[in-house]
Amino acid sequence: METIIETRYALDTFYFLVCAALVMWMAAGFTMLEAGLVRAKNTVEILTKNVALYSIACLMYMLIGYNLMYPAEGINGFWPGIDWLLSATDHSPEAVLASGGEIYYSGLSDFMFQVVFVATAMSIVSGAVAERMKLWSFLAFAVFLTGFIYPLQGYWSWGEGFLDGLGYSDYAGSGIVHMAGAAAALAGVLLLGPRQGRFGPDGRARAIPGANLPLATLGTFILWMGWFGFNGGSELAISSVESANNVARVFVSTNAAAAAGLVAALLVARSAFGKADLTMALNGALAGLVSITAEPLAPSPAQAALIGAVGGGLVVGSIVLLDKLRIDDPVGAISVHGTCGIWGVLIVLWTNDGATWSGQLAGLAVIGGFVFAASLVFWAILKATTGLRVHPEDEAAGLDHVDCGMEAYPEFVATGSGD
Repeated sequence: METIIETRYALDTFYFLVCAALVMWMAAGFTMLEAGLVRAKNTVEILTKNVALYSIACLMYMLIGYNLMYPAEGINGFWPGIDWLLSATDHSPEAVLASGGEIYYSGLSDFMFQVVFVATAMSIVSGAVAERMKLWSFLAFAVFLTGFIYPLQGYWSWGEGFLDGLGYSDYAGSGIVHMAGAAAALAGVLLLGPRQGRFGPDGRARAIPGANLPLATLGTFILWMGWFGFNGGSELAISSVESANNVARVFVSTNAAAAAGLVAALLVARSAFGKADLTMALNGALAGLVSITAEPLAPSPAQAALIGAVGGGLVVGSIVLLDKLRIDDPVGAISVHGTCGIWGVLIVLWTNDGATWSGQLAGLAVIGGFVFAASLVFWAILKATTGLRVHPEDEAAGLDHVDCGMEAYPEFVATGSGD
């Protein structure tokens, strides 16, 4: 019996860590996607933002966020008890055996899995505010979101706070991670305003093509692969027949939703624009992934594909609608993660008998409302102090030169020397 418990503990811990590595790889996916969809003159800056936000998220969640989100003892289900120091110790063999299997994975592996989720939420913000936000204002907001906003709303649900008590169901975070990131992004975009030249005098949207669509496509495939860890790891175990079967089901649902989302977005774009729009197809795959994230276990493969397909259609319509509202999102992050995050949370009711309208609507209202309001306040403080937007001349020149002093593609930049 002791050998069985130890083996299950080791296997589940290893699985948790592998899934954490897959989700960490999603940071590379977001980086490549965003670098491909911005203009060449802003590439180095977007790369800098992504490596920096990941590092900030890891440090802030280690120092503050994890203890806020998963406190040892809660107070009234709204504000958690706080342990300000994260211990480096873990479960002893004696404690694992004494638990009789109740302790089934390493506590530090749980931290590692959770920390990459908060980085994902912050990555969503990066693409939406690209090409016109001050680098250091963005990084200041990253400190606030990853250390306080995300962990607090995460505690209300995954940390067994009051949303959990209301029955809010969100398996891997369509609302907790994706909609939350989109709400923070929307607050920033509204205060920031659109890029120069994005909308004409008549208010109509003008396309600003990205510099490297092969890179954006690679980023999408990386995100697709990383999502297997994102959703599959949320089963939290793999050492029993039931959990292993559940993980396989989650993988199949995740893949089916992404594939159907891409095909649906491609078809809707072809119908609406007369062309096979690659960027819409890429966002369709991500929309399918976000849509299935709230409940990838309960649906059949066919149901998962349908959920993803609806998400793929929704994202095209959402991107067009935001353009009409003059809300400039260079990579479509608000539509992918916000619109489809809401859809994902609501469609849980179709496949999960334990979910309720009251619980799902409460989760959407509380998470979306809190993250948007808290982010809006902090963005406003930054706007009034350090400022949010770069100078118009700097925006025209490109943020690579202004913030980083280097070019991503120097061989394609005219030097005037005749070379």
